[in-house]
Amino acid sequence: MKDLATQTRWMDATAQAELVANGDVTPVELVDAAIERMESLNGDLNALTYRWFDSAREMAGSPTLPDGPFKGVPFLLKDLHAHMEGMPMSNGSAALKEANYHSTIDTTIVSRFKAAGLVICGRTNSPEMGTVPVTEPVAWGPTRNPWNTDHTPGGSSGGASAAVASGMVPMAHASDGGGSIRIPAACAGLVGLKTSQGRISTGPHRAETGLGVELAVSHSVRDTARLLDAVAGPGIGDSVIAPASPMTYTEALARDPGTLRIGILAHHPRGGTVSNDCVEAAESAGRMLESLGHSVEYSFPHILTDPDTVSRFMALWAVGAAMNVKTFSEMLDREITADDMELMNWVQAEFAQNMSGVDYATALAGVASYRRECLQWWADGFDILVTPTLGETPPKIGEHDNNPDRPMDPMRRAAEWIPFTPPFNTTGQPAISLPLHVAGNGLPVGVQFVADYGRDDLLISLAAQLERAFPWGHIEA
Repeated sequence: MKDLATQTRWMDATAQAELVANGDVTPVELVDAAIERMESLNGDLNALTYRWFDSAREMAGSPTLPDGPFKGVPFLLKDLHAHMEGMPMSNGSAALKEANYHSTIDTTIVSRFKAAGLVICGRTNSPEMGTVPVTEPVAWGPTRNPWNTDHTPGGSSGGASAAVASGMVPMAHASDGGGSIRIPAACAGLVGLKTSQGRISTGPHRAETGLGVELAVSHSVRDTARLLDAVAGPGIGDSVIAPASPMTYTEALARDPGTLRIGILAHHPRGGTVSNDCVEAAESAGRMLESLGHSVEYSFPHILTDPDTVSRFMALWAVGAAMNVKTFSEMLDREITADDMELMNWVQAEFAQNMSGVDYATALAGVASYRRECLQWWADGFDILVTPTLGETPPKIGEHDNNPDRPMDPMRRAAEWIPFTPPFNTTGQPAISLPLHVAGNGLPVGVQFVADYGRDDLLISLAAQLERAFPWGHIEA
């Protein structure tokens, strides 16, 4: 009999929860097995920031551990925005790390993670403010990809993807404001669902009218579906609420999605470069879908070619950076300065400070027009859009370093390889990255599937169908 740490390493969260439910293991035993893996594997990967192993053991052994769908399953929170009462959080910031900031509340989604029975063992690394698609903050150092430690596991949920892909925990919290669930999922060979905006409350602090949503990265579609069932729904005072699903997401796993009309976009919509591996991943997915009986054609919303797309998105992104500066100042109880922040983030925040109210309103109006025109493609009869998740395979560590002479270089490098994810934060649509391909260099390549707004259930049905027909494995890190 294998020791429990080895036995459960590649079990998904559903299987681990079944061990507890059947009385085969206790929550403490399951959490101890994960802690053993974290202590063994983190040295090479630097996936973790804060480790709460003692409190996790206490939580796992408590008679008040909720009897939810994931009772006793070890879990990690991203070190960004997700407050957990009494526990530290840095948001990837050296200033917050040095100040040893501790949260005074649980955010809504964290309280729902707890109610699901998940045992939170610590936090995963994130770039400062979550603004770039790699995880290399000055505060904590770079997180490395278990598939090849010279490369990034993506970002901003890169610590989460490295922890799950290496088998530390079966799934981990992640968030997505421009691709930060889908990008690391693609980089590390995982499932990553960005839900419809308003599907899960971002309360009580984050504005649900922004670009970001939260859920997790996982090994299996069923884990993603069951977790979404556990945490979906509005919170107090939410003003953006996604339409109710016609069924539970767990029920959607077994539903035949029917014959879908699917469009493929395998080239850069605005004329940039997409690697052959990423093109092949999307086109191969198209052949898979045809073999399952779906109707597949080369088609996509023409608005994705609009050259003004990036400037509109970056206007909102810069305002988000400025709001983060304000939030960080409140958390530190003092005004923060350029010395407290990484250069690129400070420059973005300063740019936003120079925007007028009319400038911001114009960007919002442009986003609304963009959203309506993009969604028209679905209204005209398409069900799913397929793209590569990324424009290239995971870059090497260090390619997004701050340059004092060219402060926006990290963002420019990012734009080169993530053309496909930000549009659907702008539109609020659900999109999922699935690990359907491996590149010639041995790194995983994700494929993105996008559904109409509110149709998270359809994405899960299709993803589950693909997983059954073309199952993916994991890396033996």
